[in-house]
Amino acid sequence: MNLVVTTEDEYEDLLGLWSDLESGLGLLLAHPDSVQEFKQRIYQYDRWMQDLLKHDADVGLYLLFQLAINSPVGYSASHALVCAVLCHLLSDDFNLPGTERNSLVCAALTMNIAMTSLQDELATQRARPSPEQQIAIRAHASKGAMMLNNLGITDELWLETIQLHHKEDFPGENLAALISPHRLAHILHVVDRYAAMISPRQSREGRSATESAQNVIHGTAEQESAVGHALVRIVGLCPPGTYVQLDDEEVAVVRRRSQEPNLPDVAIVIDQKGDLLRPPSLHRTVDGSPVINSALAAAAVQERINHHIILQLGS
Repeated sequence: MNLVVTTEDEYEDLLGLWSDLESGLGLLLAHPDSVQEFKQRIYQYDRWMQDLLKHDADVGLYLLFQLAINSPVGYSASHALVCAVLCHLLSDDFNLPGTERNSLVCAALTMNIAMTSLQDELATQRARPSPEQQIAIRAHASKGAMMLNNLGITDELWLETIQLHHKEDFPGENLAALISPHRLAHILHVVDRYAAMISPRQSREGRSATESAQNVIHGTAEQESAVGHALVRIVGLCPPGTYVQLDDEEVAVVRRRSQEPNLPDVAIVIDQKGDLLRPPSLHRTVDGSPVINSALAAAAVQERINHHIILQLGS
């Protein structure tokens, strides 16, 4: 299939492929005991994700971040998919061996398998987690590793990465000095936090991508800062699909990354008067004014944006 977005139908086709991947993963995580050849299915979803990203990583990120920031429905699967994509991109940046990359991405897809329904419930819950929910949250990493082992997963690195992904302090001065399970668990821990911060809950709005990135960049440990900086290098301070306020008061959606992490290509969607622009106006911030003044949380943009038109611009 041609995955270039030049028409609304092609946009819907591509969005459908990402949505099918997300919903299929959601069913897999919600009912793992009903799945035959569970391990092969996870590998299949990993290959599917890689195929979609190969065609156009910016469009893939655009659709993923839109899914992540706009709705808490089906949060667990959406979160797992965002984390898997980010771990896949980080694996290249850190030059991880193929075996480590595979274990890391599979761990990202399945890290919350022991609390899939609870995670979806928490995303739509206004109250703080109850004592019973807190117990389940604390136990989910070790319980998830045991569940996966019972489902036929024998990759120790995959299982250890899940078991350790909420641990914050590992011995070693930098990421390269950590042993493999600790390195992968640490990468997953930072990615998990970053992706969770940009996603909305009923109890709070999602943070802007820049605020989330700054939070992980300025972590207390050097290893955390290294992963945070790599995330910014890869997806930018304002990734595709996120909203920004320009210095002339216009509002734009980030469309594509550029060589400069803080100077992406954007589509201006709201003018200085607050009116929706039809059609949106394409602008390369690397060429100069207007430039990005700040990132915006998705909740700050109330107008209905035609994303298929934005992705068609300049194609």
